[in-house]
Amino acid sequence: MSKILVPKGYRSTLGLYDTQTAIGLLKRTFEERLCLALNLKRVSAPLFVDPTTGLNDDLSGVERPVRFDLKETGKDAVVVHSLAKWKRMALSVYGFSAGEGLYTDMNAIRRDEEMDNLHSVYTDQWDWEKIITRETRNTDYLKKVVQGIVGAICDTLDFLKCRYPQIEVNLCRTVSFISSQELEDLYPDMTSKERENAYLKEHKTAFIMQIGDTLRSGKPHDNRAPDYDDWSLNGDIMFWDDVLDCAMEISSMGIRVDEKSLDEQLKKANADERRALPFHKALLAGELPLTMGGGIGQSRLSMLLLGKAHIGEVQVSLWDDETRRVCKENGITLL
Repeated sequence: MSKILVPKGYRSTLGLYDTQTAIGLLKRTFEERLCLALNLKRVSAPLFVDPTTGLNDDLSGVERPVRFDLKETGKDAVVVHSLAKWKRMALSVYGFSAGEGLYTDMNAIRRDEEMDNLHSVYTDQWDWEKIITRETRNTDYLKKVVQGIVGAICDTLDFLKCRYPQIEVNLCRTVSFISSQELEDLYPDMTSKERENAYLKEHKTAFIMQIGDTLRSGKPHDNRAPDYDDWSLNGDIMFWDDVLDCAMEISSMGIRVDEKSLDEQLKKANADERRALPFHKALLAGELPLTMGGGIGQSRLSMLLLGKAHIGEVQVSLWDDETRRVCKENGITLL
């Protein structure tokens, strides 16, 4: 059964009609701000890919993709989990140059996702990727891009509040940067999620860096696939959500693996069999551009900026009967 938290005294600021209008306005506004901040061009993207190409992402390594067979070809296809690898390949094929990038609407089914106020089996993201140079493949440039994304989010909120002054959401534009090891050192007796909540409650907006590798405790802050983000140059953009009284991850992003970091991370993850896949062979051979990218949750951002308590208030998905009952009894309208 889904886990659900009902904030005390919660009532949606916007009704159903205004919510739908505001979501459309939010998405158009943010896309414009994001493109200006990162120099991106919109492209079309796949809903499913050939599993033998190595283009699908396995996220933390345990999620099962939705698989189906194609009548005409007799072969299988898998619904994407994210587009991290596909975007990098597309940048090369489409002829983008350094400093230029792409973004797309990514829709996916994550069948093994645990469902709660923030998680659904349906995923919608702005997936973006841009080409960088060896000189900009560093922490300083990563931080600069993070600040650009946070600025675009805060600008979008300001625009929405001009249209809907009843929105009471406030966000902090100042980003606090901290590594996952520094976070563990601050709160050694807490779980990863507890550390995030403790830090974000104080700092409001943060980028938690270097996620995927093993910390001094012997555990990673969170699991990350070894073949898209460089674990030393990635992170999560998080905001403090006053409605749910918790930290909310809006984006997982980072500078992507190059030949050296891919080789090291495949070894650490005991995933050397991936070296034979077309994508990985091309990357290890230096045939793909250096890139950075990430996914920005569309429903998550809509929740945050519109002050919603449940992701089902801003997207249509499937929920268990108990979740629907609890939401109905507490004024949370699921779409």
